[in-house]
Amino acid sequence: QVQLVESGGGLVQPGGSLRLSCAASGNIFSINDMDWYRQAPGNERELVAAITSVGTTNYADSVKGRFTISRDNAKNTVYLQMDSLKPEDTAVYFCSVDVRSYYRGPIQRSWGQGTQVTVSS
Repeated sequence: QVQLVESGGGLVQPGGSLRLSCAASGNIFSINDMDWYRQAPGNERELVAAITSVGTTNYADSVKGRFTISRDNAKNTVYLQMDSLKPEDTAVYFCSVDVRSYYRGPIQRSWGQGTQVTVSS
């Protein structure tokens, strides 16, 4: 069993910054991809940013140049630095991680509970 705890959401003015964190704990042998998704009211959940175990990153076009994903493998934690925030970034942000619980075990995806980000003046 893997637990994900997210933090860092809140209310920020347009142009401001927030940093989200997501810490994984539990039965973890290794972590592959770590991702951030978001879902705004009435919209489908969309991938915002992803990072592989070796640090390769990928971003949605809408956040390129403004958001930065990073990870600390020693802490089993993924971060999302969000700068130059816009009202259209308002959403619930979810982290997800692909975990092996033992050597050569199956990869299982776990999800965080979500954290609200609101960009408004």
